[in-house]
Amino acid sequence: MDKISKFLKENVNENMFRLILSGNRKSDGPSKVKIRPVRLRDGLYYQASETWGTKVLHNNYTKENLISYVEEKAGQGFSQIQLQGETRDGSILISKKGTVTVKTRLHPREERTIPTEHNRKKKYLLEEGTAVPFLQDLGVMTQNGKIVAKRYDKFRQINRFLEFIEDILPQLPRDRTLKILDFGCGKSYLTFAMYYYLKQVKGYSLEIIGLDLKEDVISRCNELAQKYGYENLHFYQGDIASYEGADQVDLVVTLHACDTATDYALAKAVSWNAGVILSVPCCQHELNRQMENEMLDPVLSYGILKERMAALITDGLRAKLLEEAGYEVQILEFIDMEHTPKNLLIRAVKKGKRKKTDRKLETCMEALHVNPTLKRLLEEQKGEG
Repeated sequence: MDKISKFLKENVNENMFRLILSGNRKSDGPSKVKIRPVRLRDGLYYQASETWGTKVLHNNYTKENLISYVEEKAGQGFSQIQLQGETRDGSILISKKGTVTVKTRLHPREERTIPTEHNRKKKYLLEEGTAVPFLQDLGVMTQNGKIVAKRYDKFRQINRFLEFIEDILPQLPRDRTLKILDFGCGKSYLTFAMYYYLKQVKGYSLEIIGLDLKEDVISRCNELAQKYGYENLHFYQGDIASYEGADQVDLVVTLHACDTATDYALAKAVSWNAGVILSVPCCQHELNRQMENEMLDPVLSYGILKERMAALITDGLRAKLLEEAGYEVQILEFIDMEHTPKNLLIRAVKKGKRKKTDRKLETCMEALHVNPTLKRLLEEQKGEG
């Protein structure tokens, strides 16, 4: 039980979300135990909820008592212990012979808070109470630093985006000026947030260029940038596909570039050998028009299902094509209150040279009768190279 004790001492703390004991081999004990932190008047405790058939029994423990309690339960037939925490998850497997196997996994910062009390506030990168000029002008924050109630979702989204930026900072250079390009910047909530956070909070030397097709939006954004003294934040009207104002870009951000505009943005980022790409695609119509598969016809005959499948397949193929281009890719969930409640974010970090064509990927595209724009654009780049 030493492994279990060590694991619990390291991980049972206020950053733990939940601990679950399951797989009880004995019928005379609880089938499952769920443990969560609770903050009572006299401090932090851990509430254990034991499931006995249709009944659930609750008891509160201090950390020391909880560790003893879990060790005792582990020796009474439970085969698995799972822990979820703010920075890492862990699991313990206990064989019939008593052999203990411990595994832990670090994970990116998640948008979760510790459920210890209802009024406990999440700590955001941009904190309420600190006046931020661009948030005030954009109607998210009052002059005294309070968040406008009806704009709280936007405040939350901005902070979530900055968490993605925070996660990839180790992949970006610190010894020179960072070059960032944001295509489809729109009203530029996130562009201004990125500049403010990296420049004012983190102290980076950087230049950010925002591109958008709407002239009035660009004019307004440039006015605000000048007002705040953001001398290295510039906005231009234009399309990323035809943009020639940079030879190399460290970070490319593309949010809600519609349909194949995302593909042109991703291809441009690859041509710049961008260190990091953050992309939230939308309106994935191209494959919806192309996709055919006799085996899937019974499902694809329903328009809304075909549309959703096409969107997921589009982003999955984009991720794999970026991997072939030498990137390590993750697809994450991104909360966006202006478009749909939840979008997917493609995060790609440059790791090496281009890889050979993945035959499984080719087979997948052939089976679906699709030819994505990103595939064609990257092939053209290889031909030119």
